[in-house]
Amino acid sequence: MREESCGAVIYHGEEYLLLHYDAGHWDFPKGNREPGETSKETAIREIEEETGITDLKFGDFKKKIHYVYRHGKDTIFKTVIFFLAESKEKKVVLSREHQGFEWLSYENALDRLTYENAREVLTAVHTHRKHPQQLKLNSF
Repeated sequence: MREESCGAVIYHGEEYLLLHYDAGHWDFPKGNREPGETSKETAIREIEEETGITDLKFGDFKKKIHYVYRHGKDTIFKTVIFFLAESKEKKVVLSREHQGFEWLSYENALDRLTYENAREVLTAVHTHRKHPQQLKLNSF
């Protein structure tokens, strides 16, 4: 079985937004793509549903990751597309699928993220923000 999700690494100033999911892990806002949606439309919808944030400025960064997980007896082959988005405000209104959130510096966000592939995405985003000329559109 295959799934595709889309989301974004959201920043405000020098801080990144992480969500604490009910399953216990810390990650970026993301969710499953619905039929007929573009990747960016999915990311925008999911960010609004999960955080209440609607005023975002998207950058020229896009990164795709892949992983496999089990759901009951099913093996799911997952692709996630992450964008980079700047939030004009830090106000977050969480959905019911999250326990909490934090705006963290790069170093603290790197420590807080649960999964290695999320840390790799954050590192790529941070590098892109600091040296945009060195990192082209990523991982496609």
